[in-house]
Amino acid sequence: MLNINYIKHLVSVFLLLAVLPLQAQNRVLNLDSVLLYIHHNNQMLQEHDLQTQALKKYAEGAKSWMPPMVGAGVFMYPYPGQRIMEDRDKGMIMAAAQQEIPNPAKLKAKEKYMQSQAEVEDAGHEVMYNQFRTQAKTAYYQWVVLEKKKSVLRENQRIMEFMLKLAKVRYPYNQSSLGSIYKAEGRLHEVENMQLMNESEIEMRNIQLNILMNLPKETRFTIDTVVNTPDVTMSLDTAYFSSARSDVRQLDKKIESMRLNLRLENIMRKPDFNVRFENMLPRDRMMPQVFTAMGMVSIPIAPWSNRMFKANSKAMSLEIKAMQIGRENLLKEAQGMAANMALELKTKKTQVQNYQTKIIPALRRNYETTLLSYEQNTGQLPLVIDAWEALNMAQMEYLNNLEQLYLIGVNYEKELEK
Repeated sequence: MLNINYIKHLVSVFLLLAVLPLQAQNRVLNLDSVLLYIHHNNQMLQEHDLQTQALKKYAEGAKSWMPPMVGAGVFMYPYPGQRIMEDRDKGMIMAAAQQEIPNPAKLKAKEKYMQSQAEVEDAGHEVMYNQFRTQAKTAYYQWVVLEKKKSVLRENQRIMEFMLKLAKVRYPYNQSSLGSIYKAEGRLHEVENMQLMNESEIEMRNIQLNILMNLPKETRFTIDTVVNTPDVTMSLDTAYFSSARSDVRQLDKKIESMRLNLRLENIMRKPDFNVRFENMLPRDRMMPQVFTAMGMVSIPIAPWSNRMFKANSKAMSLEIKAMQIGRENLLKEAQGMAANMALELKTKKTQVQNYQTKIIPALRRNYETTLLSYEQNTGQLPLVIDAWEALNMAQMEYLNNLEQLYLIGVNYEKELEK
């Protein structure tokens, strides 16, 4: 069952990658689709993955030996012009071969350390993705609010056009003043200017998401404006953040890598080996053919070299302790940040609900009442415009608070690694 679900997931990813560049102009992309596309197509993530693969390839060669060395030359060969009393003084032709034999324990420790370095970078993939996911959510939610503002501005444009038209009709009958007409025209042009700015900001968010998804900047698509704010989880302990936070997991990998490096440094005190073979062919045929075979071993425990190993080991142990303290501080900071954001999120939700259920409905009733009075010739157009401005200001303030609610939710999910 797990394999079937995994295959279905891969198929959906491939279809998305293949179809989106061609049909993005007419597609509605929800937030999950945007995040999925970023996870698989973002260039910086791809670059990081290639760097991680490179480290893994380096680790594959960690247990390799140094190449053998071969050479040829002469041994006890007389300088030109020297008098040779006997043929045995003619010297010898020599061939040599040498091979360093590293300590197997060193090679194994080096391999594990290099593999741990690759694992650190592998964990960094999720750290980077969490950052890009936050950027994408921020741009997406801002776009959602801009679409809601677009609807409000369109309604405002319709209202002001209606009031301006009504004022012009009543002006010849002295039921409206010229100043009221100019005021309505000014408000209408302000709404048109705000619409222009709103469209520009929508295009900016579109381009920002295109960059994150590695799409051409001119690609245009629409979004799903039905989004939910995250649920508030008040009781979160450090154990949750230890498993959920990618930066904590990466720090754990760094600590483990440092421990393996410390182990490698301690193993470096073990000796290495070297073998050398030399074959000598005398120029005097009466002399026997001879050879030299030599085995050598390093002595890293010598005082003048062992001092370096001890200093490096002590320094690495201190670094490990510092990283462990940093990990504890990171967990406490994450726990505190999440708790504060949960309270802020809860408060902002209440404010948004107050705008939805209390403030805007009351101001809308006030506007409708003044508009009805104006239509019945018992009110003045400036009073209608003032009521409309109060309603419009409350609607915009509501949308600004809604945007803040979304952004607080984004940062909250970033802390929870969701």
